[in-house]
Amino acid sequence: MPNPRARQHAPGRKRGNAASGKSSPGGKHSPASPAGQHSPGGKHSAAGKHSPGGKHGAGSPGGQRNPGNRPGRRPASRAPRPSQPAAQSELDRALSAAAQQPAPAAVSFADLGLDDRVVATLAGLGITVPFAIQSRAVPDALAGRDVLGRAETGSGKTLAFGLPMICRLASLGVPVRPTAPHGLILVPTRELAEQVAGVLKPIARQLGLLITTVYGGVSIGRQIDQLRRGANIVVATPGRLLDLIDRRACTLADIRITVLDEADHMADLGFLPSVTRIMDQTPADGQRMLFSATLDRGVDQLVRAYLASPALHAVRPEVVSAGAMEHLMLLVDAADKVAVAAELAGRPARTIIFVRTKHGADRLARQLERAGVRAAAIHGDRSQRQRQLALDAFAAGHPRVLVATNVAARGIHVDGIELVVHFDPPADHKDYLHRSGRTARAGASGLVVTLAQRDQVRDIGRLYEAAGLTPERHEHVTPEHPVVRDIATTGTPVPPPPPAPERRPRPADAPPRVRRNAGRQGARRRPRVRV
Repeated sequence: MPNPRARQHAPGRKRGNAASGKSSPGGKHSPASPAGQHSPGGKHSAAGKHSPGGKHGAGSPGGQRNPGNRPGRRPASRAPRPSQPAAQSELDRALSAAAQQPAPAAVSFADLGLDDRVVATLAGLGITVPFAIQSRAVPDALAGRDVLGRAETGSGKTLAFGLPMICRLASLGVPVRPTAPHGLILVPTRELAEQVAGVLKPIARQLGLLITTVYGGVSIGRQIDQLRRGANIVVATPGRLLDLIDRRACTLADIRITVLDEADHMADLGFLPSVTRIMDQTPADGQRMLFSATLDRGVDQLVRAYLASPALHAVRPEVVSAGAMEHLMLLVDAADKVAVAAELAGRPARTIIFVRTKHGADRLARQLERAGVRAAAIHGDRSQRQRQLALDAFAAGHPRVLVATNVAARGIHVDGIELVVHFDPPADHKDYLHRSGRTARAGASGLVVTLAQRDQVRDIGRLYEAAGLTPERHEHVTPEHPVVRDIATTGTPVPPPPPAPERRPRPADAPPRVRRNAGRQGARRRPRVRV
C-alpha cells in the first residue's frame, strides 16, 4: 500500500522550519496558484522572509516590528482602515481568482469519492448535498494534497476538512498508540472545539475512529486519561495542547493530517507563536490544511512556512451569507442606550447582544434583568461549564437573550437567532461580519442592529465601508421610536418551556425519611471525651 503521506514537492522547495526564522533552500518558494495548480517558482514576498513566532513581528512590513515613532514612520493607528484590502498579498489574489471559478458539478457526497459509510451516515443526518467549499476542497484533500481554503463561518468548512481526514485515517488501518493521535485539528476557542467535535464524532464513530477535545477551563486530568486510552483525532486549542505536550501526556510524532481552522482568529488572539511551536512538532511530510477567512496578520507567512504547493479553494462571502440579512444603524444617546437595548431584547424571538468587555456583558445582563428581560451572559472569565450551560439554555430558548463578548462571535451555532445587536461596535469589519453571522444562517432571514452614539458614527461608517455594506440609518432613536417598536413586536416566538414535573405531596402516614450516612455524620459530631 502506498504511503498516504507521500507527495511531490515543487523543485527547490522544502518545508521551512518556522521556528528557525529561515526560508527554505534556494531562497525561493513556489507560490500556489488557483485551482491547486503549481506555478513556476517565484520570489518570496517581503512579509514572508521571517517566520511567525520568530524574532520579528508577523504583522509589519518585512517582518520587522516598529518599536516606536522612528523618523519617517507613522505610528500605528487603532482606528479601522478601509484601505487595507488594497494591499492584497499574492496568495489573497490567487484565492480571489479561485473563488471566481465555477464549483464542480458534484450532486452528492458520493460523487466526491467519500467512503460509502460516510455517505450513508450523512444521509441519515439529513445532509445530502455538499456546500460549495466542500465540493471544491474534498477531492484534493482526499488525494492527500495540502489545502488552503478561504471560507467564512457557516460555509460548511468543518465537513470540508473533517470528512477527508476521517476517510484517510480510517483507510490507514494503523492502530493508534496511547497519547499519539494521527489527526490534529487546531481551533482558537473552546466553543469551536466542541462544535467541530460534535459535527465529526457521529461520522468518525461509524468508521471506528475516536475523537477527543482538548481545551482549557476544564480538568486536565480527564483529558490526559482520554489521550492515554488512545484517540485517533484530537480537536484542540493551542494553549492546552502545549500544556499536555510539556507534561509528556501527548506527542505529535504520529500526526498524519493537521488542520488549522479559523487561522485568522488565532492570529487575532495572538496564538501564532503557539501554533508555530505545535506545527514544528508535526512530521514535515504529513498532510496539512488551513482554513481562514483572511490571510493578514501573519497567516500568509504560516501558509508559506508549512503548506507545500497547496490546492487553493475559496468561496465568495456573498455565497456564504446567502439569506436575507438586513443591517440597521440606530443613533442613540448614551442615556437611552440600555433602554433601547432592553426594548429590542424584549421581542419574542432569540436575540444575541454583543458587547466589548467581560464586565460589560455581566453589567448589561443585570440591567436587562432589572428591565424585565431574562438574559444570560457568556465571556472568557466564565468556566467552560458555565458557558456551556448558558449556551444550552439559550439554544432551548430560555432565556431568549444572550449577552456575549467576541468569544461567541465564532464557533457558536444556535439555530433560530433572528436578531443580532451590536451594543458596543466591534473593532473592525471582520469582527462585525463574524458577529453578524450568528443570524441569517442556511438561507434564513435575520436582522443586525448597531447601536451607535454620535461620536462613534465616523468609525462605524468606515467599518461598514470596509465590509461593503450600506445600512439603513435612523437618527435620534429612543425606546419609543417606531423602528424600535417594530423590531420589538416582531419575530418568531420561542416555544414555552416544558412544564416542570408535578411533585406529589407526601402522604401524612408515610414513615419518616432516613438521611443517608446519618449514622456516620452523627458519629463525627459526637464531642470528644478528654482523658
